[in-house]
Amino acid sequence: MTKSFRIQRINEAIKELVSELLVSRIRDPRVGLVTITSVRVSRDLSFAKVYYSVMGDTAAREETRKGLTSAGSFLRNAISEELGMRTAPELRFVYDDTIDRSMRIEEKLREVGGSQAETGSGGGEDGDGDGD
Repeated sequence: MTKSFRIQRINEAIKELVSELLVSRIRDPRVGLVTITSVRVSRDLSFAKVYYSVMGDTAAREETRKGLTSAGSFLRNAISEELGMRTAPELRFVYDDTIDRSMRIEEKLREVGGSQAETGSGGGEDGDGDGD
């Protein structure tokens, strides 16, 4: 239990540090408005999946991933120094499609809601709400 709590703390610390470094120190134009959504460190602390989100199409996501990967060694060294880790985990950047999936679900729900409104499932027989 203590170990999992430690890993959770490391996950959160890496997430906060990488987010801060992307804003303040990374000048790569491929890395635009990126949000680090979560970090998952392996049990042995040798690897970390860094989940990110970025607005744009597939090409923009790929360019962002390339920029993040390019900055990986700098980020890894900063993590080691700032968090006092003897060796920082190898960073693997993974696009987080949670926002995309939620937008698709919301769109489907709107479609279903719109089709129900079109069929007139909104109330009284004549639809004017006066009851006669």
